[in-house]
Amino acid sequence: MTEKLKETSLLGKRILVTGGTTGIGRATVALLAKTHGARVLTFGRHEAELKDSLDNASGGACGVLGLTADVATPEGLEAVFEAVDQQLGGLDILINNAGLSADAIKDMSPEEWRYVVETNFTAYLACAQKAVQRMSKQGGGHVVFIGSISAEFKSPESSVYSATKAGIEAFAETLRKEVMEDNIKVTTIVPGSVGADMQEMSPEEQREKIAAKEMLYAEELADTIAYVLTRSARTNIVTLRAEPLIQHRG
Repeated sequence: MTEKLKETSLLGKRILVTGGTTGIGRATVALLAKTHGARVLTFGRHEAELKDSLDNASGGACGVLGLTADVATPEGLEAVFEAVDQQLGGLDILINNAGLSADAIKDMSPEEWRYVVETNFTAYLACAQKAVQRMSKQGGGHVVFIGSISAEFKSPESSVYSATKAGIEAFAETLRKEVMEDNIKVTTIVPGSVGADMQEMSPEEQREKIAAKEMLYAEELADTIAYVLTRSARTNIVTLRAEPLIQHRG
């Protein structure tokens, strides 16, 4: 490979994957740890799912670490970044992925929709802030936000979820302009329909849609994330949208 096209190695990179116990996050933790040899830290709210993700990602060159935490709370956020400092010894890459599905706002209590906003949007900002603070001091890094085509489609019954994803896109685009002089890349990945636990359909229905090219495997999004992270040091992929071949609109 020529110098012009030299990829960025992820071997030994210190990576935090938020919400890495199910779906896209789980697949990403495994790929980055096992295939790319990164040192990965992840977390989730449930111990059983965390153990499953860590077992699934074992065997990598630098290992995978995890804790139970909820970054929608100040206590959970502090616990995660205490682990970043003590167990990773710093942070090279943040994959902001943790998220919850939501009903239409008319069908949710104030407590329910506020918790979704805290998880899907506020926690993204809080994790990005703490990551950027560390990356600025060390001379660079990469922050990746997992968005959604829901921000564009604005389908009925998705008012809360779509709002959080639209907010993420606006925040990420603006954050990039604020931190690029600090050698920090910012990327938003916008997935189409992906097989995941939050999908409102059975695993069998998801398998049928994947077979019909109407849905992607979570592993395909993990591969997309790895592609973004391994571009040359000069290249910042700002927005990347990945859909199944047959993506139904709205």
